[in-house]
Amino acid sequence: MMGSGGAPILVLNQNTKREQGRKVQLGNVKAAKTIADVIRTCLGPRAMLKMLMDPMGGIVMTNDGNAILREITVQHPAAKSMIEIARTQDEEVGDGTTSVIILAGEMLAVAEPFLLQEMHPTIIISAFRQALEDMVEILREKASVPVDISNRAEMMKIVQSCIGTKFLKKWSNLACEIALDATACVALEENGRREIDIKRYAKVEKVPGGTIEESTVLKGVMLNKDVTHPKMKRRIENPRIVLLDCSLEYKKGESQTAILLLRIDDIVSGVKKQADLDKPQAGFEPAPEAPEQ
Repeated sequence: MMGSGGAPILVLNQNTKREQGRKVQLGNVKAAKTIADVIRTCLGPRAMLKMLMDPMGGIVMTNDGNAILREITVQHPAAKSMIEIARTQDEEVGDGTTSVIILAGEMLAVAEPFLLQEMHPTIIISAFRQALEDMVEILREKASVPVDISNRAEMMKIVQSCIGTKFLKKWSNLACEIALDATACVALEENGRREIDIKRYAKVEKVPGGTIEESTVLKGVMLNKDVTHPKMKRRIENPRIVLLDCSLEYKKGESQTAILLLRIDDIVSGVKKQADLDKPQAGFEPAPEAPEQ
């Protein structure tokens, strides 16, 4: 709706409240700390699992921060931004979703006393950015260690550090072997640059039954299909594969015709015509029968 001067007129609910200033900033800090407290117990080697129930009634137990937060429905803008941080971390890195949320919550908790001292937020942000530059410099010069990606033992240690806090840590050796084999299988070398796109070329297929120890990496394409006939072969070596862009299912005709015959002559004539249609056509004569021995 537009007013006489061209300014928009907003029709809001009577219960709508508008807040600004220091109260909103402290409210944002409180919302971020609340989101961080939800998954705080999911961090570390003694992390506890959260039991979640989806809208369909299914129950999921996990300690992954992103998996937990995406099931939470919030209305506060700052809380939504915290959940977006976890989603971005999962897409860009693939790990550390719980750590990044707890770290963000602690940073805002540390900034809260400065807000109470009437310090401007831009000054606090500039101090955080300076601290980030100092930390990156210290990590590069003193803490970082070069890693040879061709050394499988070193890569196993790195992957195990990510799986050590997961529910899968009991089978960490198997999981690390599968992860390294899968990434090595889909790695591409282009113009001296190695690209590993696991979201496009690697797929996790879950098959009910069996044990975790039976999990393996298949270098190819897997199609999870059920056996539709008991006589179907369970194993075919060197098969010939046909790629079709249509289905092989039998479909009935779209139109159905019903014929009503009232006289005997019409019935006889119809049977005769059907017999003529059933006769072999030219060029499709049946093969002669083999003589009896």
